[in-house]
Amino acid sequence: MSLKVLTANRLIDGAVVYLTDLGAWGEVLTRARVADTKEAGEAMLAMGREAIGFRLIVGAYLADVTRDPDGTLRPVKMREIIRARGPSVRADLGKQAEGRGLPA
Repeated sequence: MSLKVLTANRLIDGAVVYLTDLGAWGEVLTRARVADTKEAGEAMLAMGREAIGFRLIVGAYLADVTRDPDGTLRPVKMREIIRARGPSVRADLGKQAEGRGLPA
């Protein structure tokens, strides 16, 4: 299985979030919990369903990532690159404006 992270949108503000190792939902991809087995991915999806039930997030799904030689997580698909970096139309808004987006 390829490496996967669990991503969703936070219900209160729509921000893109990732399940972290602490079981919380964070906005930074590089701090996301990584699944490298089918079982780990299924366990993360179960945590996502629970968070949906508590109305914390919506639209949870597993997204493919790779790991750079230095350990940095990188999204595989363009959709996930855009979600990790922030809005693609204005660099003065969102994660990239705040310095929290995925490095180029």
